[in-house]
Amino acid sequence: MANIRHPIVDVHTHVYLPQYAAELRARTSAPRILNWTNGVKTEERLLILDGEPSGGRPVGPQYWDRDEKLEFMRRHGINISFVSSANPWLDFLPADRAQTLAHELNNNLEEYCATSPPAEGFSGLKTLYGFGLLPLVPDVEVSAIVQAIEYLKSLPHIRGIIMGTKGIGKGLDDSALDPIWDAIQAARLVVFIHPHYGVDSTAFGENDNGHVLPLALGFPFETTIAITRLILSGVLDRFPDLRLLLAHSGGALPQLSSRLASCIQHDPIVANRLKHDLRYYLGQLYFDAVAYGPEELTFVSRTISRASAFKNGGGTIDPVVGSSRLLFGTDHPFFPPLEASQKWPSVESNLAAIRGMPGVDSKPEHQANILGLNALRLFDLHDQVYT
Repeated sequence: MANIRHPIVDVHTHVYLPQYAAELRARTSAPRILNWTNGVKTEERLLILDGEPSGGRPVGPQYWDRDEKLEFMRRHGINISFVSSANPWLDFLPADRAQTLAHELNNNLEEYCATSPPAEGFSGLKTLYGFGLLPLVPDVEVSAIVQAIEYLKSLPHIRGIIMGTKGIGKGLDDSALDPIWDAIQAARLVVFIHPHYGVDSTAFGENDNGHVLPLALGFPFETTIAITRLILSGVLDRFPDLRLLLAHSGGALPQLSSRLASCIQHDPIVANRLKHDLRYYLGQLYFDAVAYGPEELTFVSRTISRASAFKNGGGTIDPVVGSSRLLFGTDHPFFPPLEASQKWPSVESNLAAIRGMPGVDSKPEHQANILGLNALRLFDLHDQVYT
């Protein structure tokens, strides 16, 4: 393996396609893109939620211009990116408009990826691939979502779906989603679970702390709750071949998994609901490596590694399993440097964290897996490179 070049693949990188940005500019309430003036200059700002600190965040070409995305990738040595529409997706739209816009944006994203340059040094692969959108809104016909999944399957450069935590309104544990999970599993599309709403903002107090608490705590806690509900509902028992990728290293799920397992064991309502101990299901999930520290990533990897030990009938702890479920990500274009610089500290931190993981730092093959090969396998692209 030492003589083979391995790619760096970014699975967590966002875009607001021009048509989507135009939809946000036409709105008068959140989510919206508005013109913001501070008395000196006027700039566009993205307001994702009402009451967001600082009147939203500045946005510019890096949010929708493909050349900016490709330049960012070149600057950081990223060979391939799996691009997803950034939140809030289509949550704010009525069902008919959500269906129309999802179809149009999926076609736009396919073109965005299909016309991207070849991945330099990796014959047969493009620089860009995408996560499509589903019209996941209340009042939509489930059959329309299943049809959208079938259509996404026909788009060669769309390899997955990005999904928030609300499903069609009641959350990812809603039994109405079962036909959707079934269709996604059959299509072998990867589902990227990403937060949007956070948690009750009153918990963050009245002091102005910018976006720190909503992003660093609210987002991961939202993911933790959503995935725990999904597991408790038996989705992973009914659809064991689902490919679910969790943003931000799964939030607090790895840290709290044993506490959750103990609470389940002692609760008469759910004690006998699942086929396995909750900790087993972490081995069925994939986690992006957007955690910024080697210690945190090592903990996530080791928590995944023990999953099979909690399968009915027992199992073994396999360190390789943990590193096979972690995938590199950047969260571009969010978290840019506060001052202009050649490289983004957030990206360099993620790269350094992966390379500095104890047990991974001395094993180039594990680094290669997390930095890119795991992604190629997950998205069924590995054989196009290594044949």
